[in-house]
Amino acid sequence: MPSDRNGHSGDMFAGFFHSQVAGAFVLMGFTAVALVWANSPWADTYFEWIHTYIGVGWGGAIFKMSLQHWVMDGLMAIFFFVVGLEIKREIVVGELSTLRKATLPVTAAIGGAIVPAIIYASLNAGGPGSPGWGVPMATDIAFALGILALLGSRVPIGLKVFLTALAIADDMIAVIVIAVFYTEQISILALGVAGGFMFLIVLANRAGVRAAWIYILLAVGAWAGVLASGIHATIAGVLVALLVPVRARLDPSTFLSDVRDNLKELQEGTLTRESMIADTKQMRALSRIYVAVEDMIPAGLELEKVLHPVQSFLIIPLFALVSAGVRFDAETLNAMTTNPIGWGIIIGLFVGKQIGVTGAAWLAIRSGRAEMPAGVSWAQIWGASCLAGVGFTMSIFIAELAFSDATLIAEAKIGILAASLLSGVFGYLVLRKVLPAGQSPE
Repeated sequence: MPSDRNGHSGDMFAGFFHSQVAGAFVLMGFTAVALVWANSPWADTYFEWIHTYIGVGWGGAIFKMSLQHWVMDGLMAIFFFVVGLEIKREIVVGELSTLRKATLPVTAAIGGAIVPAIIYASLNAGGPGSPGWGVPMATDIAFALGILALLGSRVPIGLKVFLTALAIADDMIAVIVIAVFYTEQISILALGVAGGFMFLIVLANRAGVRAAWIYILLAVGAWAGVLASGIHATIAGVLVALLVPVRARLDPSTFLSDVRDNLKELQEGTLTRESMIADTKQMRALSRIYVAVEDMIPAGLELEKVLHPVQSFLIIPLFALVSAGVRFDAETLNAMTTNPIGWGIIIGLFVGKQIGVTGAAWLAIRSGRAEMPAGVSWAQIWGASCLAGVGFTMSIFIAELAFSDATLIAEAKIGILAASLLSGVFGYLVLRKVLPAGQSPE
């Protein structure tokens, strides 16, 4: 996302890209552990572990959930918070910030969501798998970018930006689908409580409150309200993220003026490592510089920087560990032949994503409303559409919401794993074939 606005934009994208890539390999390892454990002689201990109840109590009241639900409803709220930060950053200052820039990835994401959903729904209409139409709509950004990274410097920056923006727009669609279609009933009172906490976050931000613990308490309150409302608790993460500013508080000219004035004051005296202890003027000048720098660094970008490693190396791998473990037993494999859930997901993700993403991108460019990214060919767009069929994290998450029957969930997960593997390998082979051999490093 190179930008005339500032030279930092390209560095920001590169950092984001590499954090996703590194996380993809950790995610792959934890997925393998979950699958091996669930199909080993110690499988019972795996399922007992993920269904262990953990809770807190006060007085006579006890609130408890299984480990899997704590990850799904608790830790994944942080994942969705980071997703929300990414979405807002892209809308405000990134590749979705103007209609011209957003048209291609958003249109491609919409096509890549609608076509797989139609394919799945047509195969499962009226059957027990019908609620799962949202499962093949999702793209796993970490895995998709991780596979793209295997091709190294041959990948043009335009293709990396396209796939990243597409995946973020895809996340936006998935969040809307979860909030609207996978919510059975809503408690207006609880939703009002959540809204109250979010309003307090806005007030605290406008009042210049800096204490992180206040925002954490308010965010937890918003999360609890959304959890009690009937809407999936992870949506609270996205809603709170949208309240976080991604632009600096200070005007750059004010910042530079403040820093210059305070540096001048420090330079006029004798500044040592200990001098500010006794010299209150030096301490005030240093504090004013510190506050000015804090106000100049956008909170959203700073939170992304802090939370990306937590998301990539802790939350998502733990989610994979508690959710990806599925038994390949006779009952589940037999269900694949009677319920078309697995096949709907496989065809939806592998075939539907290719048709939807490539077709919608073609329509957007053909209509003149979008333009092909620099240095990118149609064959490369097709290769990226194959990688978009790697659903995994968000697809598994939606499957857990769509089904309550363990066999149907297992069948959906097998379909997701198969489709993601097929899409990843095929996409890699396509791009390896069509990318230029001598592309210069980014």
